[in-house]
Amino acid sequence: MSQVLVASNRGPVSFSLSEDGALAMRRGGGGLVSGLAGIAAARGEASPDVLWVCASLGEADRTAARRSPDGRLDLAGYETGGAAVRMLDIPAGTFHRAYNAVANSTLWFVHHLLYDTPRSPHFDAHARRDWQSYEAYNAAFADALARDAAPGAKAAIQDYHLSLAPRMLRERRPDLRIVHFSHTPWAPPDYFRLLPDDIGTQILLGILGADHAGFLTERWASAFLDCCELLPGARVDRVSRTVSCGGHVTRVGVHGLGVDGTALRQRAAEQDVVERARALREQVGDRQLIVRVDRTELSKNIVRGLAAYRELLANHPEWRGRVVHLAFAYPSRYDLREYREYTEAVERTAKQITDEFGTADWDPLIVQVNDDYPRSLAAYGLADVLLVNPIRDGMNLVAKEGPVLSERGCALVLSREAGAAAELSEDALTINPYDVSQTAEALHRALLMPRAERAERCARLAAAATALPPRRWFADQLAALD
Repeated sequence: MSQVLVASNRGPVSFSLSEDGALAMRRGGGGLVSGLAGIAAARGEASPDVLWVCASLGEADRTAARRSPDGRLDLAGYETGGAAVRMLDIPAGTFHRAYNAVANSTLWFVHHLLYDTPRSPHFDAHARRDWQSYEAYNAAFADALARDAAPGAKAAIQDYHLSLAPRMLRERRPDLRIVHFSHTPWAPPDYFRLLPDDIGTQILLGILGADHAGFLTERWASAFLDCCELLPGARVDRVSRTVSCGGHVTRVGVHGLGVDGTALRQRAAEQDVVERARALREQVGDRQLIVRVDRTELSKNIVRGLAAYRELLANHPEWRGRVVHLAFAYPSRYDLREYREYTEAVERTAKQITDEFGTADWDPLIVQVNDDYPRSLAAYGLADVLLVNPIRDGMNLVAKEGPVLSERGCALVLSREAGAAAELSEDALTINPYDVSQTAEALHRALLMPRAERAERCARLAAAATALPPRRWFADQLAALD
């Protein structure tokens, strides 16, 4: 079997520093970690044929990288889950500008259609300096991959942080087979053209340096092909789904991502989840539960979701005292002003609802902004209704995890703008995420749904959610290179 290299901003492990300078490591989560674990397991524990290249995300990571031989965590004795891991010690300033100013404040905003266009974006000389850091960040990955790759190896480059790396790597190592996978949506051409012409061209050419470009849904793949038609000299073939540019052909494919149902259920059965479920049930009693689990991220649309719950209580007073909304949020990107302000808006809206409707013996809303994965798993199990209403989302695994863990069958209220809607809309109550009133009525319908119908829908949702587990998703990317 050929060597497999994986490149992503976030790696399979991360570190924290204690006051005495000791490093503590924890395993990462998410579909990519699970997918790579499957590849590594198939090749044997600590397989030298799987190498993961990632960035140091903070000072503790940089310390770990510096204490490891050439950044190789596995050679320093760390348990990295069956793969060799090279953690890149990218200068903090370069990383900050590439990650925050370009990847998260520009590319994320473009692909999720988040800009307040009368005021932003604003591409000036400062933005150009940030772009130079993004180029340097991508070049660091390309250099590491080119150095470590065996002849004919497969390189799987992940997400919008590394849009330039496929072409950079091909220039350094034309013998390699390269796939790039986009976990986000892809912007339609009119919105993609908000980017400066040269930067937009570099991003498209960067991904077209890969032999295969993968997306989560047909919708995002089609939008990418639409944008490629803007490139001078590019030839897009919709039938074969290929883009020919500069003498190189890139195939475009769709690889949906689901959840590992067995692993998820096993984790949910552990004692910390059981204890949190017991505490939540004691807190809310026998009331029906509307649950949401998100990061406090602009695209997740938490404020409109809270507004819809408020309208539900205002228009349908019969639910007062009979329902509780559990809104669990994970802090996200606090180093960006827009995200701090959005988190404050979430907390402010929640307080208004509690002040308006709360009584001495009923708290209509429980909002918690902290990172507690076991609590989220417990909430999935107890949910009567799961609300997933993003403005725009590449996939959204919450919409898949919830039905898998639901104990009695939950109804899913799902945004049509989530990638998951392509697979789940038939058994979900689909909504326009901007329409607060429609969302409120969908919550009302979900609460009224007969238990038997709710359970039947939930069973079909769970089957769809587990049909494309992370291991298969990742293996399919590699198979596309053969």
